Formats: sequence, structure tokens, C-alpha cells
Amino acid sequence: MFTQFYGLKFNPFSKEISTEQLFFSQDLKELDSRLKYLQQVRGIGLVTGGPGCGKTTALRKYVDELNPAHYTSCYFTLSTVTVLDFYQGLALALGEQPKNKKVSLFHQIQGAIEHLYFERRVTPVIVLDEMHLADSKILEDLRLLFNFKMDSQNPFILILSGQSAIRNRLALNVNQPLRQRITVKYSMQGLKPEEIADYCASRLKNAGLHEQIFTTAACEAIYAITKGLPRLVNNLVTTCLLCAYGQKQRQIDAEVVYQAQQELETC
Repeated sequence: MFTQFYGLKFNPFSKEISTEQLFFSQDLKELDSRLKYLQQVRGIGLVTGGPGCGKTTALRKYVDELNPAHYTSCYFTLSTVTVLDFYQGLALALGEQPKNKKVSLFHQIQGAIEHLYFERRVTPVIVLDEMHLADSKILEDLRLLFNFKMDSQNPFILILSGQSAIRNRLALNVNQPLRQRITVKYSMQGLKPEEIADYCASRLKNAGLHEQIFTTAACEAIYAITKGLPRLVNNLVTTCLLCAYGQKQRQIDAEVVYQAQQELETC
């Protein structure tokens, strides 16, 4: 296996990497600063980006770094269900035993959030992922569900995450009230061209290899193929390691990158 050939403890480009070992790219820094601001003011944030740009991973990092004495988080991704199912799933995520009727669920969810914030002094951080797939009725209900004390307080942090199409959905007149309540917005772009080499080196170092095995030309080719999307970079670079291992070639050049690209395209 290529891990032994390169002296690696594990596949450095696996998605199972801990958040502490993530490469702190410019994209992550920009998102982190906006989410830190959202922590101060609370309310609703919106994180968008194409598939594979690292939205979920970045939010996992953010949630992992929250102080559990002051924040409690729940992650919910069932955005394609009915409004009632959505309410029940959200109630479960908040640690409640869901009631059967929508009105009861509405008050149950609001009550759980108010109990956490006003009585336990803990801010609930609710992450709703894949929101570009959510039914319009769910988007309409979100504004009502997260309206507290006649819209005068924000005892919560709500982060909506999804592919860029969610911006078009929110631009519709019917969703204008929800869009107006979004305090923080950020669109993730992925790695910049000049970050590819450092990204690869950082991942390799985490796995035990303190050596840059990707040439400058290889890094340029990796960006040209993937446009810096971390998921695509990880898939391509892993295939590069496999190809180079098969040829017993320690350094990975542009030729190996294009060979790996061909292998991926034939799958």
C-alpha cells in the first residue's frame, strides 16, 4: 500500500481527519471570522458553496471548537422531508421527545431553545445542512419558528448551509422576510492556487511525512483540474499517490497528476 511506501501512518487525504488537523486556508479563515461575529450577535447565518468546497467540514470544525459550557450544538440534515417531519427531527436534535401536532411542536422547539438560553445560560447552535434541497414551506416556517419575543431577541445561533442554489431560493419574494433576518453570509470558494502546495504538505505532515513530494508543476496541475475544491483535491491526490506507488516513484510530478486524472475519469 502507498502508505507504507511513503512512510505514512494513514491516508493523509481521507475525510476522517480530525478538525484539529485541518489546513487553515484563507477560505476557512474568512468563514471563521464571520461565524465568530455571529457568536457575538446571535441570529441567523448563511454558508453557501458548490459541492466539495468544504462547507460541512468547516462547520464541523466550528462546532468542535465551541465551549461546551456556553454552547450546545445540534446538526440536522434532513431537509427534504415534510414540514411536520422537519419539526419532529429538529425537536429530537434539541433533545426533546417530539409531540404529534405542528402547533405543539412549534411551542416545544421554542420552549427548548428558551430553556437552554434563559435558564441554563447556554446558547443553542443549530446547523441545518443541505438547505438548497429544502421545501419552500420549510423556508417559510423557519422565519416563524425562530421569532422570539415578538422578534426582539435571538436566544440562538442558526446556521443555514447549502449549495449556491439556496441563494436563488432566498431571493424569491416569498422568502424575503427570512433573507432580511440573515445576519452573516459567506460563500466558500475552496483552496487558492498558491495554497495547494501547503495544503498537500500539511496533510502529509499530519500523517508522518515531513517532505514535500509534490513538485510545483504537479501542484499547478492539481489546481487546474480541481479548481481548488478540497474534496476533488483529496480524491485526485490520493489517486496520485496510488499511481506513483505503482511506478515506485517517490516524487509526484505533473505527469503522474494527469495519469491520476485519467484513472478517475474512467471510473
